[in-house]
Amino acid sequence: MAVKEAFQCAQKGHNNKAKLVASLNNRYNALEDKTSFHEEFVSNLKHAMIVYKREPTVENVIEFAARFATSLQCPPNAAAEEQQQQQEEEEEEEDHPFLSFLFNFLLESHKASSHAVRFRVCQLINKLLGSMAENARIDDDLFDGIHRAMLVRVTDRFPNVRIQAALAMTRLQQPSDPDCPTVNAFMQILENDTNAEVRRAVLSCIAMSPRTLPRVLKRTRDVKENVRKLAYQVLADKVHFKALSIAQRVSLLEQGLHDTSEVVKEMVCSRLLPAWLIRLDGNILELLHRLDVENCAQTALDMLKAIFKGLDVDELLQNRLQLNSRKLIPVEALTCENVLYWRALCKFIKDKGDGGDEMLEQVLPDAATYADYLYGYLKAVPVLSEEQRADFSQLELVMTKDFISQQLIHLIGCLDTNEEGGRKRVLAVLQEMLTLPQTPSSLVVLLTEKLLTLVPDDHRRIQTVAEIISDVRAPITEASQPVDENASRRQQVQLAEVKVRIMEAKHALEECIAAQDFSRAAELKEFISEQENQRNKVLQEIAASVQTVDNEIRTEKNDPETLLRCLTMCAELLKQMDVKNRSSPTISALMSSLILPSIASAHPTVRSMAVVCLGTCALHNREVAKIHMVLLLQIAQLDEVKIRISALRAVIDQLLLFGFQLLSDTGSGQKPQPSGSPDQEAAEETAAQAEVKGEDTAQSILVMLSELLDSEVSELRTVTAEGLAKLMYTGRMSSAKILSRLVLLWYNPLTEDDVHLRHCLGVFFQLYARESRAHQEVVEESFLPTVRTLMNAPATSPLAQVDINNVVELFVELTRSSVLVKPSVNTELQEVSVHDYLAVRVCGEMLRDPTAPEVRLYAKTLSYLEVSGDQTVKKDLLSLLQQLVQVVKDRVCLRALDKMISQLADSREQAELLGASPLRPLDVNADETVADEPSKSSTRGKRGQRKTSTVKGGRKPSKRTESSEESSDGENVPAVRPSRRAKIAAIEKTKLDLNPLLNQEANLS
Repeated sequence: MAVKEAFQCAQKGHNNKAKLVASLNNRYNALEDKTSFHEEFVSNLKHAMIVYKREPTVENVIEFAARFATSLQCPPNAAAEEQQQQQEEEEEEEDHPFLSFLFNFLLESHKASSHAVRFRVCQLINKLLGSMAENARIDDDLFDGIHRAMLVRVTDRFPNVRIQAALAMTRLQQPSDPDCPTVNAFMQILENDTNAEVRRAVLSCIAMSPRTLPRVLKRTRDVKENVRKLAYQVLADKVHFKALSIAQRVSLLEQGLHDTSEVVKEMVCSRLLPAWLIRLDGNILELLHRLDVENCAQTALDMLKAIFKGLDVDELLQNRLQLNSRKLIPVEALTCENVLYWRALCKFIKDKGDGGDEMLEQVLPDAATYADYLYGYLKAVPVLSEEQRADFSQLELVMTKDFISQQLIHLIGCLDTNEEGGRKRVLAVLQEMLTLPQTPSSLVVLLTEKLLTLVPDDHRRIQTVAEIISDVRAPITEASQPVDENASRRQQVQLAEVKVRIMEAKHALEECIAAQDFSRAAELKEFISEQENQRNKVLQEIAASVQTVDNEIRTEKNDPETLLRCLTMCAELLKQMDVKNRSSPTISALMSSLILPSIASAHPTVRSMAVVCLGTCALHNREVAKIHMVLLLQIAQLDEVKIRISALRAVIDQLLLFGFQLLSDTGSGQKPQPSGSPDQEAAEETAAQAEVKGEDTAQSILVMLSELLDSEVSELRTVTAEGLAKLMYTGRMSSAKILSRLVLLWYNPLTEDDVHLRHCLGVFFQLYARESRAHQEVVEESFLPTVRTLMNAPATSPLAQVDINNVVELFVELTRSSVLVKPSVNTELQEVSVHDYLAVRVCGEMLRDPTAPEVRLYAKTLSYLEVSGDQTVKKDLLSLLQQLVQVVKDRVCLRALDKMISQLADSREQAELLGASPLRPLDVNADETVADEPSKSSTRGKRGQRKTSTVKGGRKPSKRTESSEESSDGENVPAVRPSRRAKIAAIEKTKLDLNPLLNQEANLS
């Protein structure tokens, strides 16, 4: 078969390439002079190498060429030879001349100016190396040449070229070499390449080693979900469980199970966890032991829930713990792992609803039995003294028992408390454990929480917790009086005398009876009776004197441990109460006797919990909030960091609930005065003064919050930024200046390590801008102040490192009309977008100083904007742009301005033509057809009252997607719906046929 014929047949996918390879191989072996064959083969291959698009015909040709080249490397009878001889022959055998020729041709072509040629060169090298046998060998010089060429191509400007180059270097890795350039290049790509597909390609082929493992782990936090998914898949397939540290295992599970993408979660549940369990022989308790559940209980629970979802009902019951006949784990067999597994299993079955009741009865006893079990274990938890706390082994033992106690308390939520007897027993145990002084303070929150869940009524909750607080803070004690030793001695002597007289009288009585002196005997009997009464009296006095006199008295305790325990229970009570319910007299009594005095405590932990209680209590009563707002503001500025954070959160919560009107409220309960009366005038004047005072207070609060954004303490800065974001999102405040500060804080390099702050603000900007048109207007107002701050930042400021272009792109994306969840109801506002006003604002800023360095940035910003189709707006913008062209001298700016002018002029002429023509193209992107409306003026009035209009359904912004190709600078033009015949013709054109090119080459030769 001729070479040309083989290439023509190879284009068709249904042909058997093995037969083509064998046929061409026979022709090649029959030739004596193979130089002409080499030239002809490469000449035909060049036609496929100039095509960049992944056409099926081209791909078939590339695959055929690679298979033919590698088929020549080994003789057909090599498989029948012995393995040892084959290895010896391969060591002595040189590379096949055709394969060497083809490699040399490809290496000479890898620097071609055409990106299509570079792409096909790398693809061919990848397929050639991949098609070779596992024990194949190539010349060292050829190896070095391929290595050098591919190291250059992995830095190519086209992502597809980099992908193929990275795949081609898969077999060139030397993981054991610490200076392997291929491994170094792969790690560099994983760290810095901007294209997600390139990072995925490197992830799929990089060899695992202690050097590369951290880079692969970092890709589990990649911005693209496909990269994260592949990273977890690589870790499941290539990395052994023992190669990861405990921190890395926990981090993988925590991030993967809480990933925003469902496909990543599914990969963790279906691939990573089963792979780990297989390496541990399916022992879930052993897996928990490898995670150190004491320090990552929530992550372990999420992992167990994911594992349980993949098990059947029978498997769940078969894998249950070794419970005794009472359906309990023996106390001596309790460990951190099995008690957490028990809790997760019961919670998973409980969440099934009514269908899991029967299963739950098999793994959990009744409420009364479990209450006694819990009480017995909690009573046995030791309390360490100061000396014992210095012993690490003792401290570790207590910490383990404390963790087990927490999990056992959590299990109360899975009990069936509908039965009255069991519920009362659980309540009694919880109340007693809260009252006992030896109960660890770390269990108070859990015990109080479970207690309140069993008491549904708020009034009963308040009474129950108040009684417990009273018993804890003022317990009942017994006071005893000292015994008088002299009085006791006299009583003993008196008792002895009485006993002697009784004995003498009884002896005389016996003698009288013997002498038959009955009258004397009667007298002695009366005397003995009197003495016995006297003896009983003396015995009672002795018993009364010996017995201590008990008096029950209540002694109030003000030590820090007791106050902290009481405040913790009070705070938990206030959190569980309904916010709509006003505070009761009992809460007021707790406020005056416990909370307010504790704020002045010398112990920081007590003050912090007291501030939390005060802030929570203020949410239930507006008057309390007004009275103590100033106190909370003072604490937020003057106290320790932890206490300042608590006070700041309390202030923000009150502003979120009541608004800034809380600061300007006056006596609304006053009776209205007759109009024109002096009392009414005085009341109005007082109300005005109070309103002004409230505005001043609100302004001072905002100033304080703004200053806290610059705090050196990251926790204060984060809480303040989160609070301001909440206030703006809920509509309690609207400030472009504050929004600008938040944007600058988000981009500030100093906050790079503050993950919570970055995440919070990143979510806030998206939600805030999508919520309403008014919010987008605030974003638009904050654009210029933000850019000015960044442009004027000194070189020593961290803001000087911020990429201003990225900031501009953020503002442009946030102000797009297409991102609005609820478009404005006002049609006049709908017709003019926020980008129109932003364009006018930017043009005005450029006209202020046309020679400023930021003019080029503003010109680039104008090219990002999507101007609406309103003719008045376009006319005004054209006027401003023409003025700018006359005063701006920078050539780059002039090109951008000319381009925008031409776009506006073309779109304006097109709109006029469409308006004059009865036929209009159908816009498939428009949701509905809206009739033309008369154009409005684009002059901006008051906020929310912009009287402008455009026709709905104009240019729709396209979503930014990461492409494997270079981004083009062309404008997105709304496409007209093509006909069916046009679609078929377009599909036929995409089917590339190499036969004309091959025939033309043959004719020329």
